[in-house]
Amino acid sequence: MDIVLRRVRIDDEQPLVDIGVENGRIVEIAETIEGHGAEEIDAEGRAALPGFVEPHLHLEKAFLHRRLPARTGTLEEAIRVTGILKAKQEREDVLERSRRVLDMAVRNGTTVIRAHPDVDPIQGLIGVETAVELREEYRDLVDLQIVAFPQEGILKTEGVDELMEAALDMGADVVGGCPYNELSWDDTKSHIDKVFDLAARRGLPIDMHVDFADDVRDERFASARYIAEKTIETGYQGRVALGHVTSLGALAPEEAKPVIDLLRRAEIHIVTLPATDVYLGGRKDEAKPRRGLTPVRALHEAGVNVAYSSNNIRNAFTPFGKADPLQIGNLLAHLVQFGTPEHQAEILKMGTVNAARVVGVSDDYGLAVGKQADIVILDTLTVADALLDLPVRSWVLKRGRVTVVTTVESRICRDCGKNHSLRTPQAAAR
Repeated sequence: MDIVLRRVRIDDEQPLVDIGVENGRIVEIAETIEGHGAEEIDAEGRAALPGFVEPHLHLEKAFLHRRLPARTGTLEEAIRVTGILKAKQEREDVLERSRRVLDMAVRNGTTVIRAHPDVDPIQGLIGVETAVELREEYRDLVDLQIVAFPQEGILKTEGVDELMEAALDMGADVVGGCPYNELSWDDTKSHIDKVFDLAARRGLPIDMHVDFADDVRDERFASARYIAEKTIETGYQGRVALGHVTSLGALAPEEAKPVIDLLRRAEIHIVTLPATDVYLGGRKDEAKPRRGLTPVRALHEAGVNVAYSSNNIRNAFTPFGKADPLQIGNLLAHLVQFGTPEHQAEILKMGTVNAARVVGVSDDYGLAVGKQADIVILDTLTVADALLDLPVRSWVLKRGRVTVVTTVESRICRDCGKNHSLRTPQAAAR
């Protein structure tokens, strides 16, 4: 075998196992593998998960938080501020900031990313161009999918139709949408229709930003029902993902239930983006401010596939973040009050198995014989403690090759003498 991982914890109720990998795939899982690997790693009982999946990440807008800081923290301001900065995008700067995000994600155990670069006349196709370049540059570290995302709308912004086609010709492999960023409900529906038509012509999946508001008083932010109906009508079940969907959380349970049932029937994937949604949501609520999330608990209980992702990293939409799925999962667990052992396990699935379904890689994903060897080994001895400890990712494997090795030294100085030296962060990164 190419590599054997010894003494790994993949199930807290079962003994430690060895994992054998050959030609990028898991070929054996057993309490003891008798054969040897060209390389062997002793995990010493550490817990392992399949590589994390980020189904909703913006690369070219990352690390803009100090260039023109947002002051009010609203979605409208974030779109306006980002529009100003998008007009100044330069290729090398976009590449440098995108690499920072990708490096963070890789170090944190992410092995699949779906990026959502903006496609509009403001920044043109620079987000798609750089993502296509980075997809090849990082191919041995992470699988990068690219969504053509019309942030500025399709009908209200001239030329976006042509740019979307060009983005797909260039190498984008998912059709995006932003139907709430139109001027009327009729235009919102037309936007959705155009996305479905384009996806069907190209045979591509769909991933849209939708219903990103505190309530549904404006119909443009209540499009989930229409999208679900459209999905069923066009036979696109299982191939549509929706990010945000926060206004659905403002409905009373009896109002939300039929929409949620329709989402389940349409096999639509919901990607909650807690860092952004909580930061921007409920800003105008003077009493009992809303958490601003999609109704994760109700969706999960109804059988809808729910995943989560980081979304933005350090910009007007989210001035925080380090592309760490465990950090986002821990935040989400707090916000939706998923604290029981069973619920915490479901949160871990939302960042792994469920997210893999969103991006369409389920058949090749997981810790099982025959699956692609995308594995993250955590510096904790219990799988269930992953969300609690937020542990260092000791080893990360992508297609059976070790891509990350992380060690951390921390000393409580009861008797250290004068030995208090530390490596600098720059040296540690090297």
